[in-house]
Amino acid sequence: MVMIKADGLTKRFGNATAVDHLSFQVQKGEVFGLLGPNGAGKTTTVRMLCCLISKTEGNASVGGFDISEKEDVMKIRKMIGIVHDNVGLYESLSAYENLEFFGRMYEFPELKLHENIEKYMKMLDLWERKDAPVASFSKGMKQKVAVVRALVHEPEILFMDEPTANLDPEASKVIRDTILDLKKENRTIFLNTHNLDEAQRICDRIGVLNTRMIAVDTPENLEAAIGGRRTTFVLEELNSRIMDAVRARMPREVHALDNTLSVEMSDPDKETPEIVNAIVGAGGKIKSVKETSASLEEVYLKLVKE
Repeated sequence: MVMIKADGLTKRFGNATAVDHLSFQVQKGEVFGLLGPNGAGKTTTVRMLCCLISKTEGNASVGGFDISEKEDVMKIRKMIGIVHDNVGLYESLSAYENLEFFGRMYEFPELKLHENIEKYMKMLDLWERKDAPVASFSKGMKQKVAVVRALVHEPEILFMDEPTANLDPEASKVIRDTILDLKKENRTIFLNTHNLDEAQRICDRIGVLNTRMIAVDTPENLEAAIGGRRTTFVLEELNSRIMDAVRARMPREVHALDNTLSVEMSDPDKETPEIVNAIVGAGGKIKSVKETSASLEEVYLKLVKE
């Protein structure tokens, strides 16, 4: 079931195009990550999908409702949760009071609201500080409160804009674990992030955005298709004779470091034995052979640069 769909979605501010004919789909229960540099249009995309700003062109739907239809806008807002890059909490109120206030805005049943506040505050290790004013919280704790705020009304779709920005490693892990727990509940999660390791760990699919959508696929498929596959050969000794023999067999990119060769390949099953024969024929002795693929970071940088 498609929960988020964009077809040619575009946003212009005056003469500047922030999002240019964006098309993609997100399935129910999927964690979809949107990667891109600053100014790529990630936050603008989320704001359009959440009906916070209007589109300029194209179409989009969330939960089957049209973001441009007035009668659908409130339906979308009730079924989604948003973690903004700016937490926007009332500093003078306690964490619990903040969550009560925002939860009631969704007209959520009072008893269930209090149960959920307790549930999610405990999940994010906030319960012991529930009565403390938010002004006394660290940035990481405020971000956790913002995550709970997005969850208390049990949204079907959760939009998260840089949810682990400025968090320490421990707090970031709590947020990542929470996302994975929500995925087990079949929630749909749309994640904006600069953290490539985070995206690789938790996202089912990734879209690389730079005003336009450059690529959409699983992290593994992007690494294989865009970054290519490579085989690493560790030798007892690497010399110019061996390098010449390898380059004669494999005219593509060959990297050498100390006694290690890294060779880009299109068909490792066929090409690896050829390189082994070339190395042995040149008098080389192989200690190990390992096939690898490019990292998501390498793929991302290559796509954005191109």
